[in-house]
Amino acid sequence: MDVLYVTANGEKRAAALPCSLESFLESQGLRPRSVVVELNGEAIAPSEFTTRKLQSGDRLEIVRIVAGG
Repeated sequence: MDVLYVTANGEKRAAALPCSLESFLESQGLRPRSVVVELNGEAIAPSEFTTRKLQSGDRLEIVRIVAGG
């Protein structure tokens, strides 16, 4: 694996690529089941987090799910 970069919420982040979306989220201190993710403009189902691979240059939007009302 090489250390390359993806853009997450507008910030360039180093990542050991290729890696799964789940691995990337965990490396960023995020619990995969507590976020909603858009990858290159496409909403990604949580069931795909382990199989969807990130590549250098990918763009992510990550939103934390917060309980409350």
